[in-house]
Amino acid sequence: MKIYVAAQPVDARKSFDGLAALVETEFGLAPMSGHMFVFLNRRAHLAQILFWDRNGFCIVKKRLEAGTFRLVRSAEGDARHVEVDSAELALMLEGIDLAGATRRKRYRHAA
Repeated sequence: MKIYVAAQPVDARKSFDGLAALVETEFGLAPMSGHMFVFLNRRAHLAQILFWDRNGFCIVKKRLEAGTFRLVRSAEGDARHVEVDSAELALMLEGIDLAGATRRKRYRHAA
């Protein structure tokens, strides 16, 4: 499963159909692919995660009472989304800013 984070804020009032339409039109991806799509609102205090679960869409939301979310990495050029891994998503949702951090070298098994 891949995780895509929208590079631009979205209207927090969007729900299942609106977010799925954004995945198709802005990302050029299939919303029923089984991947996760993360959206932040304009004030960056609300995150919505849309994904397809076998027979329907699910949305998980997190609203911060204080502070804001920050993208783990900025989009390159005019990219509409950034692909992150599960560790980066967890850090983003915890409010950890990785702007100045570097990832140490790790072994990755080629599948």
